Amino acid sequence: MKKIYLLFAIIIFSVNANFAQNYSELFKKTDPSVVVIKVIESSSTGTGDPYQRTSYGSLGSGVLVDESGIILTAAHVVQVASAILVEFADGQQLKAEVHKIAPEADIAVIKTIGKPKNPTVAKLANSDLVNVGDPIYIIGSPMGLYHSLSVGYVSGRHTENLDFSRTGKIEFFQTDAAINQGNSGGPMFNINGEVIGIVSSILTQSGGFEGLGFVATSNMAKTIIENEGYNWMGIDAHYVEGNIAKILNIKQGAGFIIENVADQSPAYFMGLKGGYQKVIIDKNVYLLGGDILLSANDYKFVGEKGLADFLEFYQKMKSGDKLILKVLRAGEEIQLEWIIK
Repeated sequence: MKKIYLLFAIIIFSVNANFAQNYSELFKKTDPSVVVIKVIESSSTGTGDPYQRTSYGSLGSGVLVDESGIILTAAHVVQVASAILVEFADGQQLKAEVHKIAPEADIAVIKTIGKPKNPTVAKLANSDLVNVGDPIYIIGSPMGLYHSLSVGYVSGRHTENLDFSRTGKIEFFQTDAAINQGNSGGPMFNINGEVIGIVSSILTQSGGFEGLGFVATSNMAKTIIENEGYNWMGIDAHYVEGNIAKILNIKQGAGFIIENVADQSPAYFMGLKGGYQKVIIDKNVYLLGGDILLSANDYKFVGEKGLADFLEFYQKMKSGDKLILKVLRAGEEIQLEWIIK
């Protein structure tokens, strides 16, 4: 019996050693496709002074998926970025711009200004073929530690059909691989070295990783890369309805509170204004004092259907088309116009 136990122990040790070797080789192969994304943002201090703003830097990760400089990352990493700098594994640095964005899926496509030299491009896998229990690994920059590796398994799959999602469905993998601040936007690979997802978020009570990480699937990312639309506006907005809409005197019953507007973004040039006073309503934090977006080209933002109709319309807009926004500003409804670039 002891010989049998010893045999099992040798087999288990051998399997674990092979996995370690596989991850080591896979890391060497795929790490050059992973980038560090450095972002500069400017926002209100939230103290009630509309002119008191602060600029700060934040850090995320991404993965190169086309040699022209197309990079996938998380939408929340670049959503209100004033400036983006991409650093490759070889130390090469290039400025980048938001190319497409889908906040509902937490996926953004950014593109470098100029092509990277000697690029290593990652391959996007079919995430529909991924199973719960599959081994995976993640490369990113947790807590500013560039090109860090964490390993684990796909521990769940979560899909929700949303009327306002341009991808048709929102789908995330759940994983036990360690994810922390700075991992956002980084790739999750299968054991073939193919990208099966983009790191999104964690569920936590302590503020650190507790074994519940969520990763947007690669098939959602493919949809965003391949389809028209998903234009970046450069706003951080909060949808409100019901009692909160009544408190804010939104007569149509719902709208989007504009909390932050990225410098030099389309929303900035449209004339949209962000908030400057933090308040807590029903345990939720809002940044008030800015515009409340009511409608766009007669599509009222009341319920998911109104938003879905507008997104379908907006996705088909072309350069030269006019976008007409109606906003509630300082208690008055005003109209803003913008020509799509």
